[in-house]
Amino acid sequence: MKLADAFAQPLATASELLLQPTGLELSRVLSLTGELMQGKVDFGDAYFEFSRSESWSLEEGKVKAGSFSIDQGVGVRAVAGEKTAFAYSDEITEQAIREAVRTVRAIGGLGQSRKVKLPHRPPKTVDLYTAQDPLLALDSNAKVALLERLERIARAKDPRVKRVNCSLSGDYTVMMVVRTDGVVAADVRPLVRLGVQVIVEQDGRREDGYAGGGGRRRMDMFDDAFLDQLATQAVGSALTNLDARPAPAGQMTVVLGPGWPGVLLHEAVGHGLEGDFIRKGSSTFANMVGQRVAAKGVTVIDDGTLPDRRGSLNVDDEGNATERTVLIEDGILKGFMQDTQNARLMKDRITGNARRESFANLPMPRMTNTYMLAGQHTHDEIIASVADGIYCKNFGGGQVDITNGKFVFSCTEAWKIENGKLAYPVKGATLIGSGPESLKHITMIGNDLEIDNGVGVCGKEGQSVPVGVGQPTLRMENMTVGGTA
Repeated sequence: MKLADAFAQPLATASELLLQPTGLELSRVLSLTGELMQGKVDFGDAYFEFSRSESWSLEEGKVKAGSFSIDQGVGVRAVAGEKTAFAYSDEITEQAIREAVRTVRAIGGLGQSRKVKLPHRPPKTVDLYTAQDPLLALDSNAKVALLERLERIARAKDPRVKRVNCSLSGDYTVMMVVRTDGVVAADVRPLVRLGVQVIVEQDGRREDGYAGGGGRRRMDMFDDAFLDQLATQAVGSALTNLDARPAPAGQMTVVLGPGWPGVLLHEAVGHGLEGDFIRKGSSTFANMVGQRVAAKGVTVIDDGTLPDRRGSLNVDDEGNATERTVLIEDGILKGFMQDTQNARLMKDRITGNARRESFANLPMPRMTNTYMLAGQHTHDEIIASVADGIYCKNFGGGQVDITNGKFVFSCTEAWKIENGKLAYPVKGATLIGSGPESLKHITMIGNDLEIDNGVGVCGKEGQSVPVGVGQPTLRMENMTVGGTA
């Protein structure tokens, strides 16, 4: 068994929660997992998980909803070439694991047997986040009091605030993966999120605004300064939209704000750089390594090693350490995000991007924290350079076609730019375009890189995982804006 000393404590926690309650020994799990290799299998693993989740919501000063859940189980996987067999159980017992192994081996025609040595990227020596249960940092009364305090702060921002809804959620997840090559890895993953939505009214017109934040920390991270930041953002966005005029339509220069607008980069570009889409040829970036895919100065990173960030992981869901992966450098495509199966089939390196929603799901290559590096221009300089255009400060939902990168994104807060100044807010603006083409039309990159506050959730093939996004202020030419004017 290969085990980094730095992960002795997570492994002890995982063994205590996942194995000891039913008398399982790690040596026995290794033996059972090893039986996967008796079939026509390249490699396999058993993924154990315990998760505890809690959420609270406050509407108009009253607790309207609350939930608490505990889930646990094990998923067993065997891989041969492009084929995968998978079985899972919500019981963690020797019998359940044995049945899962038997089921996986019985799934017919996995492929030709090959002797495979899997590369292993050992964990780092420093944990990226606390291993403490975030739900235990505050008792129930303190959690309600936190939401009530956030509501008071938001209402005090402006007399036009008519309604405030607040939400608080937390997760405590302990995972362990046991692989057929003898690698054992474990991780203890906290996750918290706080959000506030406000509705403001003036002269019979109502608008809303939202702000949220969190990360892989404890619930007591939410101090008054953080609450004030969220309230200021939510109320400010809503009040801005009270004065918004209909958005213009047409092809124009667009400036994207720093931080959360990086979700466009995540959706329109990031997914196309995930290894499974590349291997299957369904991504527009397939067969383009070494070619220019973006304007000079554009460097895109996926980094699972940022401390306390929502998308960060000490190890991915195959037991490999996460890393800082350069995807695009100065406009040139450098590489992709890979899990074990796709990296092997493509003869590429594993980047620690294997992720799954739970023990009941198969892992696949996914983003962690994906962002564009900063450039040289100030935010004000970029705005001042635009004679006529749109400034998109914040985004809502969007749709993307992975095969060609075409997207449609709605702006929740936007401004008309006239003669280098923010002239007035606009409402109903949507951005329409192609991610790969948009990258080529970036003409100015700000020096104000921001990572979002910690609210991102990424969906892929029915699975959702927490992620981070980010970017500096960007000027983009020839963008199609769908408006309401």
